[in-house]
Amino acid sequence: MYLANAFSLQMLQDFNCSINIQEVSKLPDGLISAVGHADTAAVLGVLCSRISITLSKGDVLYVAQLIGGRLPEGSTTLPAGFTFKYLRVEVN
Repeated sequence: MYLANAFSLQMLQDFNCSINIQEVSKLPDGLISAVGHADTAAVLGVLCSRISITLSKGDVLYVAQLIGGRLPEGSTTLPAGFTFKYLRVEVN
């Protein structure tokens, strides 16, 4: 399973599917980082990795959605007023 900082329709192998998105309180261990934004990766404490993801039916992607605006350049911690919302995206 992957961790990304965004979900895009271009990640889908087949558009004939449904997407279930659920907010979760924390991220599971062992996720592969696909967080392509360096500052977001630094704040999350994961590797910055600009890999392409292809999701098929049955696949799950976790998204750390930044809430509060754009991170200031060079951020290594979450600034005041910012949070992450963790989402579980399942392709059916």
